[in-house]
Amino acid sequence: MPQTHNIVRVAGVTKSFELGKLTVQALKGVDLSIRSGEYLSIMGPSGSGKSTLFNMIGGLDKPTTGKVFIDEVDIAQLDAFELAWLRNRKIGYIFQTFNLIQVMTALENVTLPMTFAGVPDDEAAEKGLELLGLVGLRERHAHRPMELSGGQQQRVAIARSLANNPAIVLADEPTGNLDLTTGEEIITLLKNLSSQRGVTVISATHDYKMLNVSDRVVWIRDGRIDKIEERDQLKIVVGGIGKEH
Repeated sequence: MPQTHNIVRVAGVTKSFELGKLTVQALKGVDLSIRSGEYLSIMGPSGSGKSTLFNMIGGLDKPTTGKVFIDEVDIAQLDAFELAWLRNRKIGYIFQTFNLIQVMTALENVTLPMTFAGVPDDEAAEKGLELLGLVGLRERHAHRPMELSGGQQQRVAIARSLANNPAIVLADEPTGNLDLTTGEEIITLLKNLSSQRGVTVISATHDYKMLNVSDRVVWIRDGRIDKIEERDQLKIVVGGIGKEH
């Protein structure tokens, strides 16, 4: 088994927003290290700061103070080109609303990140079909998003997130728009990515079923880390019902 290291490190991160004359502190000094290959869930109530932290890790927003490191690179110091390269090559994104391009087929959606990375069309198409096969949708490669169910669209989004062999997959409420059974299938699929392919999966979620597959859970409350629980400390959740921590 390959040796793990801290692929993400968050050091003293704060984030403030100006709302009229008010200053809102979304994050209040967060420190967190994330190991390569682990499945980590960030959980907390609405307004707790978990989505803000998620966006910091993904390079989608910058801290007010503090630093975010990916493989010990301070991403706030990257210029626009370097940050775009990082997002395209090292990080895959999965969103609650799928974010698929409606006029494109499933295969075209999956291969789009490869096109941006300069991968030849034939090579991208071959890999795209392979990734759609991984999520059980190879035979649907010519379908457009409107011709697919919500669960199928999320599977396409997962395949797309793997297009450029990222070390990290960020999943923002990946089961939020799915029914219970489909949500469980997506959670299992994400866990398999972590355990079988060595991808670091970081999920911001309200879904207590994530407790069943997470290696660690980071509980966020009022802009701070309330506690971090390891796998052996987590309760198994049946039917998405769990106790508040």
